[in-house]
Amino acid sequence: MKSYLPLIAVAGLTLLSACNKSDEPEVVGGPADPMANQLANAAPVELPPSVKANKQFRCKDNSLIFVDYMSDDKTALLRTEKAGTPTKLSAPEAGQPFTAEGGFTVDGSGDKVTITVPGKAAQACHV
Repeated sequence: MKSYLPLIAVAGLTLLSACNKSDEPEVVGGPADPMANQLANAAPVELPPSVKANKQFRCKDNSLIFVDYMSDDKTALLRTEKAGTPTKLSAPEAGQPFTAEGGFTVDGSGDKVTITVPGKAAQACHV
């Protein structure tokens, strides 16, 4: 019995080594992706712009205005209070004034700008 045990072990290892010689992984089960064609033909997704700069402006009437300039250079978020609700302003082209319905305007993106908010005239503001 002692002489058969090593032979049985060698025979078993030989049989196991012949299995699965393929280098490719075997994919088992699961249906095909039902949206594969739609996803392959879908238009590229454009991510929303990120915040490029946050600026706090002191205006001529001594009020504070908070403006977040976005990375697309065509969008800005304006708040009249630090924790206030932002108003989205947009510009048709980079470098043109940002505007929103209701009379919001921000002209410029540097340290000195002209800002108009509803109920007030345009005023010079600086960082």
